Amino acid sequence: MEHHQVASYLAAMAAGGLLGWAAPGLGPGLEHVINPALGALLFVTFLQVPAAELVRSLRDGRFLSAAVLVNFVVVPLVVAAMFAFLPDDQAVRLGVLLVLLCPCVDYVIVFSGLAGGSNRRLLAATPVLLVVQMMLLPGFLYLFMGSELADIVEVGPFVEAFVVLIVVPLALAWALQAWAARRPAGQKVSDGATTTMVPLMAATLLVVVASQVPKLGDSLADVAAVIPFYAAFLVVMAFAGKAVARLFRLDAPGGRAIVFTGATRNSLVVLPLALALPAGMEVAAVVVVTQTLVEVLGMVAYVRLVPRLVPVPDPVSVEPVAR
Repeated sequence: MEHHQVASYLAAMAAGGLLGWAAPGLGPGLEHVINPALGALLFVTFLQVPAAELVRSLRDGRFLSAAVLVNFVVVPLVVAAMFAFLPDDQAVRLGVLLVLLCPCVDYVIVFSGLAGGSNRRLLAATPVLLVVQMMLLPGFLYLFMGSELADIVEVGPFVEAFVVLIVVPLALAWALQAWAARRPAGQKVSDGATTTMVPLMAATLLVVVASQVPKLGDSLADVAAVIPFYAAFLVVMAFAGKAVARLFRLDAPGGRAIVFTGATRNSLVVLPLALALPAGMEVAAVVVVTQTLVEVLGMVAYVRLVPRLVPVPDPVSVEPVAR
């Protein structure tokens, strides 16, 4: 499954699209499955991040600083540059902001690893990126949308998403790590859980797409209008990530990981926030899911192109010195 995971994700999204189109009545029920599926997926993701690695990631100052800079300084500037050109629909704009302002914490590690990126450093930085994005997201939304944001967004869903999708899975993962370190049975459970990463991701993508396709309805034009922005974001962030990596003088694996973390977004984790928006804002969730579809296709290109964009430098040949 790991060797064919990209194909698995594309097939899952295609199956989800067909299911959502053929059986739209399943949409509301499938929405209730999203949070449990995401929680399980993030639990398995965190299980691959030893608690000791988190401490080590805090010591890896250059990589962590580059990851924070590209995600929470460069990305908001890129989003600000395109914000004025987005469709005027408030729900569409909010959906774009929700998804583009939050860095990915799950399949970015997979794609970065396929491109030769330092997925271990990216894994170790994941909890930091999660906490920082949840802290900064309300402020970013207010900066972009102003006082009208208070009439739309409630604090409760943000807190609930943070606890259910981040705190609980992280605590359970570290508890299992502690058990695995002491007992062979715990190690077997841990090993078995980590093998579920690809099927869990595929299942989550299928459920998310199938639950949102029936909501397209009359919003198809608005949703289609954001696709070029998502594609442009991927192009811009490839070069922006490379520039940040060079600024911090990272090696090729570290530089590739920075490119990937800057380009991939946290659509699956912010989707519950979009689903919690009040009536009349349903298109925001569809806009978030659309970014996932564009991004996964973009990642197929990234896996091939990023190694060329951030190559491993040739070893310097040293000429023998004449005596």
